Amino acid sequence: MPDWSIEDTVYMAEAIQLAKQGLYTTNPNPRVGCILVKAGEVVGRGFHYRAGEGHAEVNALKKAGKAACGATAYVTLEPCSHYGRTPPCAEGLINAGVTRVVSAMRDPNPEVAGRGIKMLQQAGIACSVGLLSQQAAELNLGFIKRMETGMPWVRVKLAMSLDGRTAMSSGESQWITGSSARGDVQRLRARSSAIVTGIGSIQIDDSSLTVREPELGLENAADITKQQPLRVVLDTSGKMSPEAKILQQPGRTLWVTQGERDMPNADVLAAQTRDGKIDLGWLLRHLASSEQCNEVLIEAGAQLAGAFVEAGLVDELVVYMASKILGSSARPLLQLPMEKMDQQLRLSMTDCRQLGDDLRLTYSFSEKVCGSHKSAAKGVSV
Repeated sequence: MPDWSIEDTVYMAEAIQLAKQGLYTTNPNPRVGCILVKAGEVVGRGFHYRAGEGHAEVNALKKAGKAACGATAYVTLEPCSHYGRTPPCAEGLINAGVTRVVSAMRDPNPEVAGRGIKMLQQAGIACSVGLLSQQAAELNLGFIKRMETGMPWVRVKLAMSLDGRTAMSSGESQWITGSSARGDVQRLRARSSAIVTGIGSIQIDDSSLTVREPELGLENAADITKQQPLRVVLDTSGKMSPEAKILQQPGRTLWVTQGERDMPNADVLAAQTRDGKIDLGWLLRHLASSEQCNEVLIEAGAQLAGAFVEAGLVDELVVYMASKILGSSARPLLQLPMEKMDQQLRLSMTDCRQLGDDLRLTYSFSEKVCGSHKSAAKGVSV
């Protein structure tokens, strides 16, 4: 392992904080930050803000100008080596005369995957990789997973009462949580490439599933909302009304249904099914490959959310728990048919924080699927 100094760690930590400024806008690109340091002084800072615009290294080099010559670059992701919408960042660092590059992690993109570092080393630039790699990876869990597995990072968002209920028996659910939690959900949507729901939720709530500027609570909220996440409606039987509110919103709606159908204001995707149910694994692979989705948010009822969990397709569960009791007749959190203790799903809590009177609980799955449910559910009828 390279012998990194305290100063190296401090500068990389700052680069990671810079990268976070692109959290809601870089899709489908990764979030990346770069710091240029010369003689103990920061001479350039940059981060990637939007796909098609300058990468973090390019923006930092612009700030540094001639001072970049002889500098060390601290980058949260290996500099790219290929021509895309912009020239290779490795080439830009070489041309600027940078003498050392510290990368938090290698780029999982097969078009890079060590080639950027090799290009730098061949130009005589000292390179090291791995400083604060875990923190850097957490910025781009979806990008990394898509590049390595062809699948997006999947979050299921749920809101429940203290007694684990999500809606009254009639389906009425607005609002379980308070304004602070609802604002947090807006930021969760904003960082997602796509939001997936079922036709049942659309029929009951007439949801828009948009990112709304007033509720984001961010300085660049107006800019963030220009790029709405893809809205995906699973509708096996083609029940969605052309008047549905979700079809009247800015951005794209993908209607996933069976057979050849048309829908105004929607892109139609013929569903691949298994035993008459939409194949959820196929759906996620399609979103990753054809739509370049890094992070997918599931906002759905107990049946569809439960189907994703039961199929072992969920990476993260985000539960907003309100300080309310809805009673035993209200609807459950997830529809998961279990009868024995050895069928339980084990979770690990990764975060817990208070939002007004509500709690946000974040979990990862210790085991994807347990007991007799292992690989049982592959699809869902919605």
